[in-house]
Formats: sequence, C-alpha cells, structure tokens
Amino acid sequence: MSSSSSPSSHSSSSFTFPPPCPHLSTYRASLSRPFRHLRRCLKIRPVGGPSVQLDPHSHAVCSLCKSSEARLLACLSCASVFCVVHAGSHLDGAPTHHISVDLDRAELFCSSCSDQVYDQDFDSAVVVAQSPAFPSLNCSVPRSKRRRVDFRQWQPDRVQLDLIRSRSTPLSADPSTSGSKSVEVDPHPWGLRGMNNMGNTCFMNSVLQALLHAPPFRNFFLSDRHNRFLCGKRSRKKKGGNADTADLCLACDLDEIYSAVFSGERSPFSPAKFLYSWWRHSSDLASYEQQDAHEFFISILDRIHDNLVEDQHKSHNNGQGECCIAHRVFSGILRSDVICTQCGFTSTTFDPCIDISLDLDSSQTLNNNNKNNNHTNNNNNKQNQIVSTTLMRCLEKFTRAERLDNEQKFYCQKCKDKKESLKQMSIKRLPLIISFHIKRFEHVKKNLRKVDSCLQFPFQLDMSPYLSSSVLRSRYGNRLIPPNFDDNNENGIMNNEFEIFAVITHSGRLDAGHYVTYLRLDNKWYKCDDAWIISVDESTVRACQAYMLFYVQKMIYYRACENNNGMG
Repeated sequence: MSSSSSPSSHSSSSFTFPPPCPHLSTYRASLSRPFRHLRRCLKIRPVGGPSVQLDPHSHAVCSLCKSSEARLLACLSCASVFCVVHAGSHLDGAPTHHISVDLDRAELFCSSCSDQVYDQDFDSAVVVAQSPAFPSLNCSVPRSKRRRVDFRQWQPDRVQLDLIRSRSTPLSADPSTSGSKSVEVDPHPWGLRGMNNMGNTCFMNSVLQALLHAPPFRNFFLSDRHNRFLCGKRSRKKKGGNADTADLCLACDLDEIYSAVFSGERSPFSPAKFLYSWWRHSSDLASYEQQDAHEFFISILDRIHDNLVEDQHKSHNNGQGECCIAHRVFSGILRSDVICTQCGFTSTTFDPCIDISLDLDSSQTLNNNNKNNNHTNNNNNKQNQIVSTTLMRCLEKFTRAERLDNEQKFYCQKCKDKKESLKQMSIKRLPLIISFHIKRFEHVKKNLRKVDSCLQFPFQLDMSPYLSSSVLRSRYGNRLIPPNFDDNNENGIMNNEFEIFAVITHSGRLDAGHYVTYLRLDNKWYKCDDAWIISVDESTVRACQAYMLFYVQKMIYYRACENNNGMG
C-alpha cells in the first residue's frame, strides 16, 4: 500500500506509513481540491464501511466485461467504471488516468502500482461522512484519576514480626521440624474443604467453592478487609437496632466461612448459618427445594453489595466497579448498539453486568438429530444426540449483529420514524473475574427442557475479539477506530488474557439435578462434590457438562489508592 503523506509527518504515531505513490502525488498536484466531488457520492451503510455511489438510479457495471459482481473501480479523471481485471486496459487507453476509487470499499487504487493507495485528505472526508451515523464514537474514553503504581511486596517490621510469631499458629505440621515421622503430608492445597449437603443444597456448595477460591475475592477476606467482629451493620443490633434486620450481613457470614475453611480443619463443613442468612435475605427462595446455582450466585453478590454499600455509606452505583468488593471483582460493562438499517444511525447504551449468559446452538443439535434419524437406528440416535460446540463460538454468537423483528422496531432519531434495526452486543470493560453462564434450560412449546450439548472451553482465554473496540473496528474499519484505540483500556492498562480456575457443572434432570464444582489450584484440578473432594485430571474437566465458567485475569494491575480500604 502506498501513501501520499510523508512518513515524517506521522513520527509521533506508533506505526509508519509506506512511501507515497508518485502517481497519486501527480494527481493531487493537478487539482486544488482533488476529492471534493467525491464527498456527495459517499454512501453510509448500516453495518460496515462506506461505499461510493455514482448514480443512485443506476447499477454500476464494468464498461468492458459488463460484470457487476467483480470488484469495480471508478476513474477519478473520467468517471469510467471498470473492474480490477480491466484496470490495466483502461490505463492503456488513458495513460494519465492512474488513480481510481473502489466503489464497494471507498478506497483509492492506483492502476499503475496495482495496489491500494492512501491519502489523508480522502480518508478525512470518509470519516466526516461516517461520523453522523454514530455520535457515540466521538466521545472520548473516560480516564481514571488514580495513579498506577507498581506492586511492592509487604515486608513486616520488627514489631510486626514479633506479633506474627507470638499470635500465629502454623498452617500445617512439618515432619522435619516436629521430630515426628508419622505425620502425613496433606495432599490437598490449603483451604480445600468439603461441605455437607443439608438437603438439596448442592447448588449453594458449588457456588461457595468457586467464591472461596476466586483469587481477588479470597484475598480480600483473608487479608481481613471485612472483619465480622468490627462490622458496623452487626454492631447496630447491640445498640438497640431492629433485631430482625440489623444483623443481616452476608459478607460477615462469608467471612466466617473463610475462617472455617482456611483454619486447617479437613472434616466437611456445614454452612447452615450462611444458608439461614440467605433465606432471610431472599425469603421467596427459602425452601428445601433444589435451586438454580446461577440465580444463587447473582443473589449472593447482590446481597453482599447491598450490605457493604449500606455499611460504608457509599452510593449505589451498581456495576461501576467502585462501590464494593463484589463489583470490584465481578462487575463489567456491556455495550449495546442498535443500528438503523435505513440510514445507519446508531443508538448506544451501556449496562453493568456481573456475568455473561451465553446461548448454546440448540438448532445445531436439532439438525444433527434429524440427520441421525434418517441414517441410524434409535440406539445410535441417543449416542449422537449430544452435539459439541465451543466457548469461542458462543462468544461470537453473543457479539454477532442480529436483526430485530417487526415488533421491536427502533425509533431512529435521524429518520424520525420506527425502522427495522440490527442489535449488536460487545464488552466495553472486562472485570477481574469474568463468569459465564451457559443457558442449558430453554422453553420449547411451553415446556422447559435441558440442552445437553457438550461445551469445549479453553483453559486460557483471550477476550480481545469480543471487546467493543474490536467489534467496532470490524464494523467500521480502522479509519474511524484507530489501531491503538482500546475501549477496555480505561486506565491505560491492557490485559485481556484470562485463565480458568473454576467450573460448575449440572447433571441430571431439571427438577432433581446435581451440581459439582471443579477447582484449579496450583495447576491441579480437584472435584468438589459436596463433602467429597478428589483429585482429577484435565480430561475429566474438559469432558464435563459446564454450567458456569469462571476465568480470572492472568495479570492483575494495582492502582494507587487514596485510602487504606483499597478493594473495599
């Protein structure tokens, strides 16, 4: 690709332009305003880059081969239309007509160089023509007011060392120091403890195991950032508050579970107090019936958010990631674009989320089942009924533009009328821990059924293709979305790499299923089945029927904080 701009004029950029095309420079020198007549021919498409329309009442075809399907070019000197194959033939007939424009992509092309050429003024005209269709892109990305700082390991002073030695107990017995050779070394990591099933409570046990070992969440509670003995919400009961509501603090109950699980005790733990507190918070779900693990996960984080925000007298800025530990760790921001198919106007909204629900491709399951019915017997049908899909395919479907039906027509502010539209989702900001909910339960003809499709998921996940910056760049190209722009990079930090640490699975029927959690600790996998914990290999985890997936950022950046509450 050639350019008409000198590389020195873009020395501040992170990339350099190729040398200018001499034929484009000659064309620019022959005219004072070479691309002025093209501006009225630029056409904005609802999704994708702009195009050039010479005559709205005619269909462009190659003047030599009469083809309309090939890549068509229009000469900037004589307005002749020809395909890229016959660009050389047009140049032979008009030796000075080197520069043409691609009608479909609105890009300049040099017939002599047989290559696309770049011109900054022409590109600016294209951007100006596109900008009114999506005003939300013109706003600058908000920047954090906090400074970035390097992480420094805490080093205790002499007084702190004395306190640690005098008031701490060892985590485990060490045969080399105890003098006893009969002490067995625990094969499981510290903090891995089973939980008793108290009657259809496997949904609670599975979610608690994932929360207890979520790295930033775990570090918050184990560093005593929320002390149940100093919690202001609990202390109100002692001061004469309403006994029925003053002592409700799920964060305190969770802190108590952390203390019990990381105490060194290996016998199964019964989180009865936590279950009772959750029942009091969510009275509509207070029963011994099986509950949905995903609904329980959302309910727990909401209640923790309410308790901590009320206790710390902070504003309820749901999902903004600054109010409590639940949102600091799990909260992200989704971007929703509704695009008018008539004029291309885009309406953008931003919504907080603490998880992402993904659809399985059930249509693929049904199609494969129909093929099996035609070629195999009933026994083979049952074996081939489970179809495999991937997490990346589900994410691509989540961020793919979908056409809204006639009942959901969008009122276009530019057309001043309800028009057919497209809707596209993307991720504006990633959380520290991203949780995926796989929609395995769906309604079919007023009946609720389970989708048993196998889901292949990676242990290392790159979320870059699903960010708003990548989706917008794919939609509009690099002219409007520069290559160095990243919508997730609000704090000057780019970290889109994640790794898995927990998987919650569901097996069995809808009303009588069972939940199990697989945890990845110290690069080893463990199956947490209520009170039973065993070590498993990677193949067992990959073959499980995932219902919820938990990924944590590979590298977590620290920011300077104005107070000592940090993550609080």
